Amino acid sequence: MIKIIILSTLLIPQMIFAQKEIPLYEGVIPNSQKPKIPLDTALTKAPFGETTIDILHGVIHPTLTIYLPEKSKATGISVIICPGGGYQVLAMSHEGHDIARRLTKEGIAAFVLKYRLPKGGIMIDKTIGPLQDAQRAIQLVRENAVKWNINPQKIGILGSSAGGHLAATAGTHWETSKIDNPKKISLRPDFMVLNYPVISFTDSLTHGSSRVSLVGPDSIPEELSMSYEALGIDESVIRFYSNELQVNEKTPGTFITTSMADQAVPPANSLYFVAALQQHNVPVELFLYTNGEHGYGMINPTAKVQWIDQCIMWMKKEKWKK
Repeated sequence: MIKIIILSTLLIPQMIFAQKEIPLYEGVIPNSQKPKIPLDTALTKAPFGETTIDILHGVIHPTLTIYLPEKSKATGISVIICPGGGYQVLAMSHEGHDIARRLTKEGIAAFVLKYRLPKGGIMIDKTIGPLQDAQRAIQLVRENAVKWNINPQKIGILGSSAGGHLAATAGTHWETSKIDNPKKISLRPDFMVLNYPVISFTDSLTHGSSRVSLVGPDSIPEELSMSYEALGIDESVIRFYSNELQVNEKTPGTFITTSMADQAVPPANSLYFVAALQQHNVPVELFLYTNGEHGYGMINPTAKVQWIDQCIMWMKKEKWKK
């Protein structure tokens, strides 16, 4: 009996941080079509510094992985997490589950979104697929707020790299529903956290592969720095997905961080977004690193002070509110 009690006690911390993966949609997935060539979702390992990270390919069935904190620690705050990957893959571990586990320890519920990767063969309109999944995640979390012990008015969205573009798109396009919403549930995230995000699709600022993957031709050209006109992308699409141009007074308060040494996604993406938020009196906090390559995730190994610590304080103090 004593051994059983000890074993049960040892298991409690693991139970607290247990997670559950659920389908994002019930029944038919909107804007989907059966691919002519069957696609398989595949999880692979990729080298990353001195360790490896999980990379997910071929997502056609979106899901939400739920991380709930211990009730005695719960703050009521929750965050939907969108991993990055250039809209081609998803960096599920260091830009998804690792962040979720950290937030849960701080009493913040976390939901890792495995969103569809835009591909013409699996979607009717690939340009809106990821946004549909982000909006559905917000809708689903808000619908289940009581069940999951969270405050429906403290639901944020966090994204890294292209996941940051998706999070920013959800935060600037929430008034235009891309999913069925018969209950008129608000699709507006209460705050945004953007980690070295792609913000703009303009020629001078964008991350080429993210832009082409989402709104460009299915056959990705070798020269990703081609102008949007040369890629055959309409200017209205460029404006729609250049989120610095979509900010207004109702845009959620934002915590944004990047490295000034980022060679993949120009830091100016973040700076332009901060400027737009300030011009519309939207609360914003900017955290900058001097060094650090793109894609460091939660921990920048070149720095002593980490964005995640500052961000958690920002969330708990509700600095996103006007």
